[in-house]
This record gives sequence, C-alpha cells and structure tokens, in this order.
Amino acid sequence: MLANPAANGECARRDSTINRLYYAAYYAVMAILLTADLEPTTHNGAKSDFTEFFIKPNKIPKEYGKIYSQLFTWRQKGDYDDVFDFDKEKVLPYFKPVLELIELKNLI
Repeated sequence: MLANPAANGECARRDSTINRLYYAAYYAVMAILLTADLEPTTHNGAKSDFTEFFIKPNKIPKEYGKIYSQLFTWRQKGDYDDVFDFDKEKVLPYFKPVLELIELKNLI
C-alpha cells in the first residue's frame, strides 16, 4: 500500500489512505516500543509511550512524533467523523516520513 504513493494519493477516499498510513506508522511505533519492553494496550497508550520514552529523550527525532500524532488525529477523524476527506496535498507528504519511521525501527 505504501509502495505507490501517487496511486494512493489519487484514491477517491483519501481517508482510507490516511488510515493505512497511520497503521503503518502505528506498527512501526509498536515495534520500537517493544525494543524497550513496552507493550501498550491502546493506541493512545502507544502514542504516549512513544513520546515519553523515545521522542522526549531525543532517541528519535521530534518530527516523527509530530507526524505520528497528526496521523493519529486524522485517522480518528477519517474513521469516526461522518464526512471527512483529505486533500491530496495533505496526504502525499506523509508517505516519505512514514517509510522513514518504518526504517527507524530497524536502527533501534
């Protein structure tokens, strides 16, 4: 899904693309958290632990915390708000940082 950002950014419902971007980032964050023996049971817990144990101590650049947090918020809106769609211009810039976040998990 992340391999072809142009196709994903062109999809009629970019909220589903945001959802997939979020889950790609979420699973990368969960893998990172597991390296510190952290096993949050909620999405909010994963976001909190990621910030507390990796972003604040500068183990991972703050930009990835901001990206993950923004995707978390957008995923909530896309999944639970009645009518919410994302501009192509908002969606496309998130592919590269999410792929980088996935690669970061291999460096921890």
